[in-house]
Amino acid sequence: MEELVKEQVKQPLIAVVGPTASGKTKVGIELAKLYDGEVISADSMQIYEGLDIATAKPLPEEMQEIPHHLISVIKQEDSFSVADYVKLAKEKISEISNRSKLPIIVGGTGLYISSLIDNISFDYVITDANIRNRLISESKELGNEAMLEKLRKIDPETAQTLHANNITRIIRALEVYEVSGIKFSENKILSRQQESPYNACLIGLNYADRQELYDRINNRVDIMIENGMLDEAKKVYDRCKLKTAHQAIGYKELIPYFDGQQDLSVCIDKIKQESRRYAKRQLTWFRRDERINWIIINSNMNFEEIISKCKKVVAKSEILCYNKK
Repeated sequence: MEELVKEQVKQPLIAVVGPTASGKTKVGIELAKLYDGEVISADSMQIYEGLDIATAKPLPEEMQEIPHHLISVIKQEDSFSVADYVKLAKEKISEISNRSKLPIIVGGTGLYISSLIDNISFDYVITDANIRNRLISESKELGNEAMLEKLRKIDPETAQTLHANNITRIIRALEVYEVSGIKFSENKILSRQQESPYNACLIGLNYADRQELYDRINNRVDIMIENGMLDEAKKVYDRCKLKTAHQAIGYKELIPYFDGQQDLSVCIDKIKQESRRYAKRQLTWFRRDERINWIIINSNMNFEEIISKCKKVVAKSEILCYNKK
């Protein structure tokens, strides 16, 4: 009986996750309309102001008057961590809940979503500025791949989840190990000691045919270029030399073009390639979470069918009381 009461007081929410270009934004907005909800972005780059086109931020007309949160709230030159995201997202969930609305998390940054829903505590964060600065210097000298290989030798579990371009996370994992002797993956376990306050219904979107997803990614990059992504990236580059956006796909690949080192077509192909690789990494991350209810989309399925499947998932969850339709 005590466990049942505890479960009933948990904050209900929906999370729509999946790889880039899988249609999360559109589905999240439709679910917000169906269940009287508001959207909270879980995208590590949409949170920055001025990074709009390449990060596929929803346009006002796409939002369909559904409130969206944690989009364009951080300056480009400011640092922002997963701990910062969890703090802000928790605040927004409380605000939305106090308005008797349903929070709907939408995004593809798996670390943000899992840290939020699993109630990761950051009391165990270990830092040492001197070690971190030394590792940063080492990475500039040896390169990202060498640093990732160094991490593989001490913490292969964490290294498997990281791409060489994500040097910030690589350095962070190395720093934690040097300071404490504890692997970053083990440190995360220590932070999961508090029960989650959320009753989450997780919906994952993916395509039955991987090539169809890749075609959607390639087509979206072409549309982004047509919509002015090149000018946007140049403004970001001129403003802060991509200090923050350096990890954002669609910006860093254009640096050789801005520096006069590569043709634009080569850089655009690189954006498409890196976007496809990112989608693959996202799927690897999300597939480890058995709580996710996957909606597998095929070429014959229209949007209404996708939403119908999502509604069935919600109907089976513990948040059925929020169904307004």
